[in-house]
Amino acid sequence: MMVFRLWSKSTKVSAGQSFCRNSSRVTISPARARSKTNTWKGWSWSRRRKPDLRSSPLAASTSNTPNRNSRLASSAIERHHNVVRRGFTEPTVRTWVAPSLRGFCKGGRQDRKQRIGTRIFVRAVILAIACLSASAEQLKPETVVAFNHYVELSERQMSSTPFLHIDGLRAADRDAEFTRLKAGEVITECLQTRDEGRPISVPGGLIHHWIGTAFIPGVTLAQTLAFLEDYDNQYKFYTPDVQRSKLIERDGDHFRIFLRLRKTKVVTVILNTEYDVKYTRLDVDRATSDSRSTRIAEVENAGSPNESEQPVGNDSGFLWRLNSYWRFEERDGGVYVQLEAISLTRDIPTGLGWLISPFITSIPKESLVFTLTRTRDAVVRKPKKRGHSDNVDENVP
Repeated sequence: MMVFRLWSKSTKVSAGQSFCRNSSRVTISPARARSKTNTWKGWSWSRRRKPDLRSSPLAASTSNTPNRNSRLASSAIERHHNVVRRGFTEPTVRTWVAPSLRGFCKGGRQDRKQRIGTRIFVRAVILAIACLSASAEQLKPETVVAFNHYVELSERQMSSTPFLHIDGLRAADRDAEFTRLKAGEVITECLQTRDEGRPISVPGGLIHHWIGTAFIPGVTLAQTLAFLEDYDNQYKFYTPDVQRSKLIERDGDHFRIFLRLRKTKVVTVILNTEYDVKYTRLDVDRATSDSRSTRIAEVENAGSPNESEQPVGNDSGFLWRLNSYWRFEERDGGVYVQLEAISLTRDIPTGLGWLISPFITSIPKESLVFTLTRTRDAVVRKPKKRGHSDNVDENVP
């Protein structure tokens, strides 16, 4: 900056004033502006003294001494106490953030946006599933044919694979899986049966094929079978998924049973279901149980005086078919229980697959884990009773 003392016709400079030139901008000032910054109890504030010129639109004094105006600027305190100054325009304030906190603050804004987006997504899913449950879907004959074909091929493959799915793994993987089972984990896997290498098309429906394995320590095969054959009391151990259970008929190793199921995923669906169950004792240490649904009806207004069933195959389509294949093997000081489930549900409407498919497809896996976990816990706690392996004809109480 250069300072000149000169006389100019275009610029009036009084005595004691300076003519200052900074680049192309020309200003007159009787003295340099002074500013001072202080800190009080964590709040920073600045005080700036700036002289008024005679040419200023503000009221000027008639004396030769220029007027001066002191202005106290403490924007941080003013913002804290919501103080509004009148008579002048506030400058744009940019908040300084420590470099170490900038990423945190930025992440906070992103987190808020993410939470808002998540809420919108969840509400959209709830609305979509609610609309799905409110709309009836007709079970088509071609859907049943495709499901039966899938089941036929799957059962054919089951007969040619190791008794327990885990025994078909490589030695290192098998040992690791057995270790997980003995530690109390439930191991699950999603399967898909193919027809000569090609996926099986199911028009108007979805097939869910899952397999899971659990280990029940310190029990025998007889204890495990006795518990599973006690259908009249199963609702006590599988609540809330099973609300009612009843043995309809028994003929040796063949059972006809009734289960009222409760499925909840955003919306709650109550189903009255019936099954044919066949137990087969292969040898002293191994047994199987195959269960096939024979009737599934969705219940409206469950628990109310006007409770009623929707027409079979003409409902929300949350469950149309359910086949369960159990495998039991006693060894390693306990019983390995394997459950393979194949179920049929309605297809997801076009355009909604990306939105609700993860919710719909997660239900079979969750049901599988729930069933195996409750079976393990119940058999461990239940005292030993005479059951299937004791060669008795009466029902197990």
